[in-house]
Amino acid sequence: MERTLPLILRARSQSFPDTAAQYSKDAEGVFRPTTFRQLYDEVRIIAAGLLELGAKRGDHIGLISDNRKEWLITDFATLSIGAADVPRGCDSNDKEIAYILGFSDCAISFAENRRQLEKILGRKAEMPLLKTVVVYEAADAEQKAMGATAGVSVIDFDELRALGVRRRTAAPDEVDAEMDKGQKDDLATIIFTSGTTGEPKGVMLSHGNFMHQLPSIPDIFSVGPGDIFLSVLPVWHSFERIIQYVAPDRGAALAYSKPIGSIMLPDFAAIRPQWMCSVPRIWESVRDGIYRNVKQTGGIKKVLFEFFVAAGSLHAAMRNLTFGLMPNFHGRNRVVDAALGVVPWLLLSPIKGLGNVLVFRKIQAKLGGRFQAGISGGGALPSQVDAFFGAVGIHLLEGYGLTETAPVIAVRRQSKPRPGCVGQIIRDTHVKIVDDEGKELSPGHKGNIVVKGGQVMSGYYKRPDLTAKVLSEDGWLKTGDLGMLTRDYEIKITGRAKDTIVLRGGENVEPAPIEEKVRESQWVAQCMVVGQDQKYLGALIVPKQEAIMAFAAENNVPIVDWETLLLQPEIIEIVANDVADLVSPQNGFKAFERVFKFKLIPKPFEVGVELSHKMEVMRHKVTEIYAKEVSALFS
Repeated sequence: MERTLPLILRARSQSFPDTAAQYSKDAEGVFRPTTFRQLYDEVRIIAAGLLELGAKRGDHIGLISDNRKEWLITDFATLSIGAADVPRGCDSNDKEIAYILGFSDCAISFAENRRQLEKILGRKAEMPLLKTVVVYEAADAEQKAMGATAGVSVIDFDELRALGVRRRTAAPDEVDAEMDKGQKDDLATIIFTSGTTGEPKGVMLSHGNFMHQLPSIPDIFSVGPGDIFLSVLPVWHSFERIIQYVAPDRGAALAYSKPIGSIMLPDFAAIRPQWMCSVPRIWESVRDGIYRNVKQTGGIKKVLFEFFVAAGSLHAAMRNLTFGLMPNFHGRNRVVDAALGVVPWLLLSPIKGLGNVLVFRKIQAKLGGRFQAGISGGGALPSQVDAFFGAVGIHLLEGYGLTETAPVIAVRRQSKPRPGCVGQIIRDTHVKIVDDEGKELSPGHKGNIVVKGGQVMSGYYKRPDLTAKVLSEDGWLKTGDLGMLTRDYEIKITGRAKDTIVLRGGENVEPAPIEEKVRESQWVAQCMVVGQDQKYLGALIVPKQEAIMAFAAENNVPIVDWETLLLQPEIIEIVANDVADLVSPQNGFKAFERVFKFKLIPKPFEVGVELSHKMEVMRHKVTEIYAKEVSALFS
């Protein structure tokens, strides 16, 4: 394998020069391809432009933008000259951006548009080293004047490109020579992640950290030249970012979209991708949208849909039993499993086949007709969502990782996708489950997950104190997650160690499984369990507005406004009934894990407010924002 990421791009531009590497929309919204040859040429031009601006090996370059073709060009160009990028998305506020660019000593930064430029210039005093901002969209005289006032040179991407063309004309081999100097351990990026703790940490990842995962890709799924990934997750985050390297490495293309149904589903139809990476919330919204449409249609179509989904779910469960696709925590007898599963699987197969013809092909067609699998990460995939897509014949390969591991630790295999776990650990990666004293536990026992491998970060930028808390001298990273191993070296995640709630009676409660179960309710969109140092558990619940409004209309519940509706006894009762049924002994929950009280919250949790950029609930933020509501649950 090549030593660095740009050298991979160079090699693929030679192997697949005329194969599409990117698809991006033109002014009319039509996807247009960029070949590997064109991408590599553009990368070298922008790299030369950066050299002309004074960028050099070891520099840090800001990259404030959402998904677009220029992002990958800028990324590879930055890496080509031995610099590292410091990325963030457009949903970041000015304070976050100023901290990130200032703390990481950026002299140059890219900004997607005028709004991002304004965020940067408005806090220039907090970024004393910043000298140049390159705006992807055209920069007019007013923006340049704003920059001059702040002591920053503002140019646009076309101007940078022109600088690069002139420099390459004068020194055509300069960028390639810089590429050849690159080494595997060179810093590639500093990704700032606050996670759920609120403390910004700059995760330092090298070329080698990302490249460590690439040899495992053929084990996981069969992607190759001509395939297309639909890119919807924030490209700056490590989950989508690894796909920005997986695709070129395998000769596949990236098509840039957004995680919004009104955009994403039409893009599925237009580009007909084989693959998409996403967080559970997006898969959940796709499922909910299908159910809403079916409910509105009603009649025999609704009856048939529900019947075939139920039959498909049972068929998938029996298939998993028959072919050894159930997680093995304590020593399953695969022969007995197969004997129990094979007859029901065979009997259900004709029904499943009929369901494909009558119902499921229409769902599959909405994903373009060529879709092979989705890769889900960044949070626990709800079991009902997993089961639904399994029933309709759409593969979801759940994975597990951290920003600190660039990010992949484990992924379900396309050939053997075992539900109930987050997949098999990738090549040359070691995972242990240990107790609080560090003693290693055997498969089937819950403990703290620690990991060691070539994808593990070198540390947090300028924070050796924080690095020492999670990374041992011999390279073992404390993930902060709780889980257990199967006998097939797969991982099941059971919660977050720091999220553990200790009740007044001393009972330890992992909130994540309870929250996941509550979200199975047709009425619940989001949930956060609370109860630290209390006698019992409570929850803050964000209901599904469309479902609740439909129920109210059908059952003559007065609708004055949304907030008032959530106070109506009939609404509280339907949610309470679901919560009680779901979090019950019948579903494996202990008595002290029951949710005794809850509060319906009218406003959804939002990224940057209650949710991190990975769409994880920031518990400290929610507790802060809803302190009054939480207090009322226990008064």
